[in-house]
Amino acid sequence: MPLIMGTAGHIDHGKTTLVKALTGIDCDRLAEEKERGITIELGFAHLDLAGGMRLGVVDVPGHERFVKNMVAGAAGIDFVLLTVAADEGIMPQTREHLEICSLLGVRHGLVALTKADMVEQDWLEMAQEEVASYMNGTFLEGAPVVPVSARTGVGLDNLRAAIRTLASGLEERRTTDLFRLPVDRVFSMKGFGTVVTGTLVAGSVRLGEDVVVHPRGLEAKVRGLQSHGEQVEEALAGRRTAVNLQGVDVTALERGDVLARPGTLFLAPAWDVELTCLSSAPRSLKHRKEIHFHHASREVLARVYFLDRDELKPGETAVCQMRFAEALPAVCGDRVVARSFSPLRTIAGGVVLNPVAGKIRRRSSGVETLQALAVALAGGDGPERVRLRLELAGSTGVTLAELPAFTGLGRKALESALAELSAKGNIFLTDKEERRYLSESGFANLAAGLEAFLSRYHKRHPDRAGAPRSEIASGWAKDVPSRLAHFVAERLIKRKRLEAEGDMLRLSGHEASLAEDQAALRAAILSAYENGGMTPPNLKDVLEPLNVTFKQAAGTFKALQDEGVLARVKEDMFFHASAMRSIIDSVRNFLEQGGEMGPPEFKELTGLSRKFAIPVMEYLDREKITVRVGDKRRLRRA
Repeated sequence: MPLIMGTAGHIDHGKTTLVKALTGIDCDRLAEEKERGITIELGFAHLDLAGGMRLGVVDVPGHERFVKNMVAGAAGIDFVLLTVAADEGIMPQTREHLEICSLLGVRHGLVALTKADMVEQDWLEMAQEEVASYMNGTFLEGAPVVPVSARTGVGLDNLRAAIRTLASGLEERRTTDLFRLPVDRVFSMKGFGTVVTGTLVAGSVRLGEDVVVHPRGLEAKVRGLQSHGEQVEEALAGRRTAVNLQGVDVTALERGDVLARPGTLFLAPAWDVELTCLSSAPRSLKHRKEIHFHHASREVLARVYFLDRDELKPGETAVCQMRFAEALPAVCGDRVVARSFSPLRTIAGGVVLNPVAGKIRRRSSGVETLQALAVALAGGDGPERVRLRLELAGSTGVTLAELPAFTGLGRKALESALAELSAKGNIFLTDKEERRYLSESGFANLAAGLEAFLSRYHKRHPDRAGAPRSEIASGWAKDVPSRLAHFVAERLIKRKRLEAEGDMLRLSGHEASLAEDQAALRAAILSAYENGGMTPPNLKDVLEPLNVTFKQAAGTFKALQDEGVLARVKEDMFFHASAMRSIIDSVRNFLEQGGEMGPPEFKELTGLSRKFAIPVMEYLDREKITVRVGDKRRLRRA
């Protein structure tokens, strides 16, 4: 299994010298680093151990001014090699680097007690005990503390053996197969062009693949791959990887960018995060406070919005929203670090719960959902993680393409969780083509909305048998995707909470009811058109004897149309349904025998005058009974 070992420790405690002694590679590549004798930028090497094991190595700077570089390097490591100089012991950056590793989710490592040749044996033993004691209560409690001298070589074999023992016992900690490479170095090579390097934190990438550089969305192609100094066809998770990119200029890229496959990461200006304030923090972290925010290899300014409190005290954990000046990508489960402005030091860290955060009211039920999601994430409960993430999505749901980033689960675990939740009725597949999933509560909210809309509609129009789907689409469903709206309606019909009649929907049990004057109006209108038959009356002649305007009678006309009793041929022309059925039957019989007809044949067939014939022919076209071809009509099915 590919693993990355990262160094950590105070400045001048021998990290880079020790890496060179172990690997033969000098990680200080900058002239300024060699002149000043300190590490400024991240350095990279590989360590070959017995049994053919090869580890990637990330060497980080120890100076407090370059902690942001240290965080960028430590973000992708599997275990840490903490260096403590025997002649100085625990120092400020020893503490801070250890805290940063803990916040980034590093749970394994060992300690190299460097410069062992600089002190007497009794001092060395005392330093070894002091360091081991300091590690109590940290993730390095009980870890080996190996005395070593990079200058003389004493202890190097013991350190290699301890590293190999540790690495051999580590389990795979990457849960997602979503390819992602946070960029920590960008440069140009003559004859090759743009090259980026980083720790491939998940998934894999092959030569020739198309990738996207986030957050700017730049498209590029993988022209070359190198892992641990060797050309490869495919780079795997857990390896230091260099990618030669085609189609993007080196000046367009920077540390903090992320390589991913198209359509797999989603950018947002806010993330939901579970944040823990370090017990050693000098003060509480206040609501709306601006901080230095570190994620993967990127550092940005962010503002913290707590959702259930006004401050986060040292040692406390809470859910919050991190808001940025630009939209950024992340994956559920990513680790983050927060540093204060003054004094400039690490104060908190945590885990991304939701990389595409919506608006959540403070102290609302949404906060409880986030808290439950944090528990599911920590416990490795995949189905519960998926269910809660769909709860956060509300009535819009989430597509299968979005779920890997939104849950941090690999494809197999995700498919298993979806199958389990669907079988239990906890989630619904609302769109088979898009593979959009909806939570049980999201469905309940949409269903309640549709039922409330129909209830209001029935109160406004008691004389109508139901609401036409067109009015539902422009009312309740105007902000709901059409397939999702259809799914909700059909599900409620199956549950017998709604009834469908033709193009109408109504609440189960609803019956059209008319007041006495409305009933009289309805009967008079219906009688006029029924008596008119194939020569229906003018609208004006119908309404004047009733002493009503069309505006006053519009609801009754609409109800009669919805019930299929009247057919509206044009704005002011109506036919009784029985007359229209007679026309349609005659036209169908004629066209099935003759093949086509023009206006003269239509008038002769139906006995309609030109006043009625042309509008009725156009009506039949709109109703898809006939289709016009030149001046002739044919049956639509033909």
